[in-house]
Amino acid sequence: MTADTSSVALDVIKHVGWIKFDRSPVNAFEWSMVREVETAIDTMVADPEVRVLVLGSANPKYFSAGADLEVFRDIDEPGMREWCELAHGIVHRLRDSPKPVLAAIAGIAVGGGLEMTLHADVRFASDDARLGQPEVNINFIPPVGATQALARLLGRPAALQFLYDGGLIDAQRAMTIGLVDNITAADELEATVQRYGESLASKPPEALAALRRAIVFGGGMTFDDGLALEASLATQLADTTNFVEGVSAFLSKRSPEWRR
Repeated sequence: MTADTSSVALDVIKHVGWIKFDRSPVNAFEWSMVREVETAIDTMVADPEVRVLVLGSANPKYFSAGADLEVFRDIDEPGMREWCELAHGIVHRLRDSPKPVLAAIAGIAVGGGLEMTLHADVRFASDDARLGQPEVNINFIPPVGATQALARLLGRPAALQFLYDGGLIDAQRAMTIGLVDNITAADELEATVQRYGESLASKPPEALAALRRAIVFGGGMTFDDGLALEASLATQLADTTNFVEGVSAFLSKRSPEWRR
């Protein structure tokens, strides 16, 4: 499946669904693009052919320049509240996805575009990527869940330093502090992410969804509440056809045949 909207391009390759920012020249977000991303996530989650989602860019030089600041030129408090509500709708969709979410970050990645990747499970960056959250420089804060995600990903001191600085860091520094998880050559980024996505797509969907829920939501709970969530998910998995098949295949020393 291949589909295009004015600002977001969708493509499904071997069960890996790509959501690519595609607003020339620098993938800067305005109202319609934010809504299109929201719709794109819904489309990919609902598509039975899609087993893994990837956030990427159609422009190898710019993953995203963040918000188009023309949107903010005359924005008032109700307008900003609506903008934040839309942004948080994307956050919830990414975090609630039962399917793994990956990010392929190439080129410049700042502001809201980078923030969206913080809610992905694994972030891959090109070796020429430069990343940053410059909102402090316009007397603002990142409104796409970055304050909460970065505190959990990087820890409090590193998150605050990154946001206080408001500058760009290179891919190697980003991996050192935990902002990205893998670095690859720019011309190999999409192929690398596609291969990883295909490897996830071959695994049983219920287990992937349960692992994602246990980590994403359990990580924000007390330890005992997280254990209760873990037990609940494990109990649910034990009642699935794929659990019976997985155990049987392992004991029979054969490859499992997962039901989708």
